[in-house]
Amino acid sequence: MATNETSCSTQLIDGDGIFNDSGIDKFMKEVKLAECGLSYAVVSIMGPQSSGKSTLLNNLFNTNFREMDAFKGRSQTTKGIWMARCAGIEPCTLVMDLEGTDGRERGEDDTAFEKQSALFALAVSDIVLINMWCHDIGREQAANKPLLKTVFQVMMRLFSPRKTTMLFVIRDKTRTPLENLEPVLREDIQKIWDSVPKPQAHLETPLSEFFNVEVVALSSYEEKEELFREQVANLRQRFHQSIAPGGLAGDRRGVVPASGFSFSAQHIWKVIKENKDLDLPAHKVMVATVRCEEIANEKYAAFVANEEWCQLEETVQSNPIPGFGKKINSLLHAGLSEYDAEATYFDEGVRTAKQKQLQDKLLQLVQPAYQSALGHIRSGILEKFKDALEKALKGGERFSAAANSCVGSCVAQFDEACADVVIEVANWDTSKVREKLLRDIDAHVASVREAKISELVSSYEEKLKLALSGPIEALLDGANSDTWPSIRSLLKREMASAVLGFSAALNAFDMDEETRQNMISSLEEFARGVVEGKAKEEAGRVLIRMKDRFTMLFSHDSDSMPRVWTGKEDIRAITKTARSASLKLLSVMAALRLDDGDKDNIEKTLAVTLLDSSSGAVRDRSITAADPLATSSWEKIPPAKTLITPVQCKSLWRQFKMETEYSVSQAISAQEANKRNNNWLPPPWAILALVILGFNEFMTLLKNPLYLGVIFVVFLLVKALWVQLNIAGEFSHGILPGLISLSTKFVPTIMNLMKRLAEEGSNATTNNNPQRNTSQNNSNAVPVGSSVSSSSSSNITSLDNRNKYTSSSSKDE
Repeated sequence: MATNETSCSTQLIDGDGIFNDSGIDKFMKEVKLAECGLSYAVVSIMGPQSSGKSTLLNNLFNTNFREMDAFKGRSQTTKGIWMARCAGIEPCTLVMDLEGTDGRERGEDDTAFEKQSALFALAVSDIVLINMWCHDIGREQAANKPLLKTVFQVMMRLFSPRKTTMLFVIRDKTRTPLENLEPVLREDIQKIWDSVPKPQAHLETPLSEFFNVEVVALSSYEEKEELFREQVANLRQRFHQSIAPGGLAGDRRGVVPASGFSFSAQHIWKVIKENKDLDLPAHKVMVATVRCEEIANEKYAAFVANEEWCQLEETVQSNPIPGFGKKINSLLHAGLSEYDAEATYFDEGVRTAKQKQLQDKLLQLVQPAYQSALGHIRSGILEKFKDALEKALKGGERFSAAANSCVGSCVAQFDEACADVVIEVANWDTSKVREKLLRDIDAHVASVREAKISELVSSYEEKLKLALSGPIEALLDGANSDTWPSIRSLLKREMASAVLGFSAALNAFDMDEETRQNMISSLEEFARGVVEGKAKEEAGRVLIRMKDRFTMLFSHDSDSMPRVWTGKEDIRAITKTARSASLKLLSVMAALRLDDGDKDNIEKTLAVTLLDSSSGAVRDRSITAADPLATSSWEKIPPAKTLITPVQCKSLWRQFKMETEYSVSQAISAQEANKRNNNWLPPPWAILALVILGFNEFMTLLKNPLYLGVIFVVFLLVKALWVQLNIAGEFSHGILPGLISLSTKFVPTIMNLMKRLAEEGSNATTNNNPQRNTSQNNSNAVPVGSSVSSSSSSNITSLDNRNKYTSSSSKDE
């Protein structure tokens, strides 16, 4: 390729017919032809060899084609087809310099390349210059006649050819005026046209349908160079804005956009080389298809590599992007706009189809990111719904009203957010994501609704449990004839209260009546279950309850004071009363009686069978009749309501009697011991014998008062010993234990008494004067005994109190 400041050129096709692919691509980039769109023109020149074609183009368009050196002789200068850009002409004008015809280098018979190059020039050119000598006009054997025949013949090979301007440039004009030369030339051209064989469809078609014939004359370049340059400058002006309406260029309906010129020219030459008829309309569509597809692929690749798109695609996978739709629409619009700008001049049908394909590919690329954006919106709206619903419920709003309000608000927010990510050219439907969101919301509402209802049910069940458990336990603990009526009354009252509140709370959930009634029924069943469970629990402890009741009644009097067995109590009657109360408790706990119509004879059966079992009639009946408790079910009581079976009652009663018999035997023993302690006097007959037999001794004492004093002193000493030794307390545990205990305590007690008497005597002697010692001793002979007596009395009193306490303790035992 040769270049200078004003023009650049390249060989398009070499002399062997090889198309220069790389050369024309480089040429197009250098002259920036792709930016011209349809605003470009192609001019080609034909003519005999060495007729000055290259010289004319260089002077006319400021190109730099190689010119013949006249000093070296006439020879072939241009080989193949060369192309250059005209300098200083708008719009962009490309000039093709074709190899001259009738050259000796190719020979007389090698006209194939001439025809191929002529057909190529007609297919791609808007203006064809025919360079001819002035002296050839009117001559039958002119040098340009074969060229014109070739041009007209190859024109028939073009299907629907466009109308081309054929500018005849008459070189080395003589003095004959152009007005005289032009008619002759046109007449020669018409004769050549008429002589050329034509297809049946164009037999009558005039030359003007295919060509705009223009004629211009130029003076000799060698003889009148200044005039030649002046005429060329005038001709140059005709090429400015040549494609404008009324310009030099002809019909441009089949013109290929500049960006597709390289591919179009290459394909046209390929078809011509294969000696095929050239269908220009089909070629135009083909070029449009290839170029539009290339442009679309370029824009797709540019979009994929776009940094902003890559960042959006990566970010949207994990986080929502504000303004996502606006950003994607901007990128898509930019890509499609660039495609439209580059493909705007290609065939409209092809351009639109390829644009649609590009748009579909881009949308297919964008759709995963769009779905991710929708997914973020859906998950974000779902979280907002959850928070809003929770906040509304905490604010005390009814569940159904809160759910409906939050659903409406969140769906509106979803629709608004979807508008922010909408792809304008896609027309994608968000209804599926919307439906998914609604399904998720419904699932969450159902979950929360279930949790709230479960929480509500649990709350009322807990209230019922607290309201029933304690009172029922207390009622069963004090079992009597009114126990089960009281339980039924309690159950009805608490159940009615709970159902009233529960029913009012269920109004917030807008449930159907059937479901509502089922839940109320379940709550009522739970209440009954609490009572039944508590009754079964208490039935499992019935033996303990029976023993507690027996102990309470047996060991305490009517004032709930501990009972003291003095010997006057009727232990048999007390035992029977306590056992009757315990049997009453057993009969109450034997079965559930939660229905008003529940009637049974359990108490009577137990009383007859267990309580009266000691009577002879019952023993006789048990021999001849079956045991009423020898069964696993009660009469008139279904198994579901049975808490303790008859067999279990019999076993429990037997165990109860065994465990309470010890208390009864202990009471009897205590009563007998108390009787023995209270009977310390000898029998009446012994007392009578003592009076009769001791009458003489009694009379002796009355006659001698000194004996009475001695006896009195002895009595005091014995009384002191009695109190100190606690003889009554020691013998209350039995004779042998009492004797052993007294034997160990007797000597220390005597020594203690003697010591205390001695101490009191010595204290009295120290406190008196020596002078009065004899008289004091004489006067206090009797008071000594009196002091001993008073001291002994105080000791006796303290010992007596301790004895009473010990006696009381033994009685309690």
